[in-house]
Amino acid sequence: MVDYFENKAAKWDNPEKIAMANRFVDELKKHVTLNPNWKGLEIGGGTGLVGLQLFPKLKEMVIEDTSEEMLKVLRAKTEGMDNIETLWGDVTDYKNPDIDFVFSNMAFHHIENIPNLLNHLFQICKTGAVVVIGDLRSEDGSFHRFDPIPHRGFDTDELSEQFRNAGFTVQLVQTYHVLKQEKVPGKLSEYEQFILIAHK
Repeated sequence: MVDYFENKAAKWDNPEKIAMANRFVDELKKHVTLNPNWKGLEIGGGTGLVGLQLFPKLKEMVIEDTSEEMLKVLRAKTEGMDNIETLWGDVTDYKNPDIDFVFSNMAFHHIENIPNLLNHLFQICKTGAVVVIGDLRSEDGSFHRFDPIPHRGFDTDELSEQFRNAGFTVQLVQTYHVLKQEKVPGKLSEYEQFILIAHK
């Protein structure tokens, strides 16, 4: 497994990434009331900028990431903390059908086979489980430029249909922020960030 974040992990927690995580958490909390009896699963949790904000409101949590280096940073933060597990590998490696709450911020565009992932999530989620995804709407590819990623953002109608095909009910899809970044020198690009909330 190639770790594309190997050389980024140590400096990942910068003001820009922290602000991005905070915006997603704030938006999530507007629509979802966290339950202290829930077991959460974060997809692409990285260094825990999102997950560690939500963890105190949950009973237990699994934070998955394909980057061992990112998880090393996370493990240093969570040393001695009970009821929090890290999973290095693909989220489909998690097999226990005991998840109440799935969330992911800016990680879905790194996942090649979305339908396969959603089918797996449906199998490991309990009835009534909530799934919250934050990512980019379709963009011109400049957001990652030279990085090899499977998706240049998402057509949210298509993504919603993929959720429904996997058995989920889509409750909400809306833009909650527009990132403005100079990815190409001299050109300020705008990237819409959406939140999608679904239920099993």
